Amino acid sequence: MCVIWGIPYLLIKVSLEGLGPIDLVFVRFALGAILLVPIALTRVAFRPILRRWGWISAYTVVEMGVPWVLLSDAELRISSSLSGLLVSTVPLIGVVIGVLTRSGERHGWRRILGLCVGLVGVGVLVGFNVSSSTFGSIAEVLVVAICYATGPYIINRKLSDLPALGVIASSLLLASLAYAPAAIVQLPPRWPSGQVIAAVVTLGVVCTALAFLLFFALIREIGPVRSTVITYVNPAVAVTLGVLLLHEPLTAGIAVGFALILCGSVLAARAAPSRT
Repeated sequence: MCVIWGIPYLLIKVSLEGLGPIDLVFVRFALGAILLVPIALTRVAFRPILRRWGWISAYTVVEMGVPWVLLSDAELRISSSLSGLLVSTVPLIGVVIGVLTRSGERHGWRRILGLCVGLVGVGVLVGFNVSSSTFGSIAEVLVVAICYATGPYIINRKLSDLPALGVIASSLLLASLAYAPAAIVQLPPRWPSGQVIAAVVTLGVVCTALAFLLFFALIREIGPVRSTVITYVNPAVAVTLGVLLLHEPLTAGIAVGFALILCGSVLAARAAPSRT
């Protein structure tokens, strides 16, 4: 998951060379739906899913509909590396949500320490890269982080008993239908380059259809809070690819931030010992 959801920042940056944010997310939704809906129709009973259409709609908006458009729009003005680094605030937001909603999951001192160390790493990484011209984009990515931290709680509390394949397929279908009118209006006048097409297809197939199946399995295995710790390692993947392929700057602050983020990830991902 750290790799699969670390590469979209690069792929989004490449895709935006030929598509607008709305078109990009629509194609990503549509590809995921085309792949998963036919499979789900043959393997999943949709009656229980239809009974909870409200929560599935809420999950679709929070996990896909809002954050993907905001992230794509933000990357028009900031680097893929910075986007990935800002999203690594998700685990800390997840702990706050867990406390506010009284999730019952224990947050031992090691986990809190890990989350704090990781947040310091984010501060080191981002610190001196922020300027007045990027405030709006940074705010967009922070909203993305809040959405990403909220999505796993909706899954865990309201949708965990439903088949993952059915929930994901339904969400992708709803999102693609919702964005279709705006995307059709904004279609580019000519076909994008082969590089852009390859990036969009990878986003739809690997980073959407496959990724959500794996993420649901991960949440069932380790819970919603610990599952968001993948966003501590995602920035390492995002920055590495940004530096190697997009020639984005690699500084000493990035190296120090990586070390802090990885240490925080190890501490935050450790399960708290159960009480007798």
